[in-house]
Amino acid sequence: MSSLLVQDNAETVPDLPGGVGTAPVAPSTAGPLRPVLIILHQETSTPGRVGNVLRSLGHRLDVRRPRFGDCLPETLDDHAGAVIFGGPMSANDPEDFVRKEIDWIAVPLREQRPFLGICLGAQMLARQLGARVAPHPQGRAQIGYYPIRPTPAGLKICPHWPDHVYHWHREGFELPCGAELLAEGSDFPVEAFQLDHAFGLQFHPDVTYAMMHRWTTRGHARLELPGARARHHHFADRAVHDVTERAWLKQFIDGWLARVPFPVMSEAAE
Repeated sequence: MSSLLVQDNAETVPDLPGGVGTAPVAPSTAGPLRPVLIILHQETSTPGRVGNVLRSLGHRLDVRRPRFGDCLPETLDDHAGAVIFGGPMSANDPEDFVRKEIDWIAVPLREQRPFLGICLGAQMLARQLGARVAPHPQGRAQIGYYPIRPTPAGLKICPHWPDHVYHWHREGFELPCGAELLAEGSDFPVEAFQLDHAFGLQFHPDVTYAMMHRWTTRGHARLELPGARARHHHFADRAVHDVTERAWLKQFIDGWLARVPFPVMSEAAE
């Protein structure tokens, strides 16, 4: 699900010690950083906290909404990476823009550029990689905070994972062939995965406090789904888990962008 009404206020992002596993760290450059491609699915949606982190790192945001006619680039030569965010639609929907976005993910995969899919974006990545996306067999949903368990591979990528993360979805996906499981859950076993420079997150580290208010107000009917948390739990759990999730996101994004190929970083300095 995407944000619904207003632009979110910037938030400070605390740091945690430790690196980001084996991700190659690109050399520093004197030139301006390349923008990050941001793909959104509603007219008034925003990149939320992910956008705040990217801007704090010095990246501009190239925001596009293919659902409303924006084109997607044929190459990511002019971008540091790409993020596809969530939305109320399904990766299984027949709309042209859904199919086109799934097909477009072949570009960052082919060029080995940093790609991040969040919720719907992760489901699109899974579809592009040949994995099945489907509702829970008992019709359960995850709306609110739920526990996740990082795998050894996930801890190698980022050592400080939150115990609980924010979700808003009714569908999940299988682990794509060749991908590595980074975090697992209960009702939906695959919470995060990686294939080379591409990452998929079933949960929503992008959600700000303002976004949570909008989602639980405009999307209140979803709070009645089996497995969904009551609205007051969303805010009570945020008070407990949000600091760790924010710090994890900053650390994760740092490592994700460090995967820009060295030749690209060198070109940016010329």
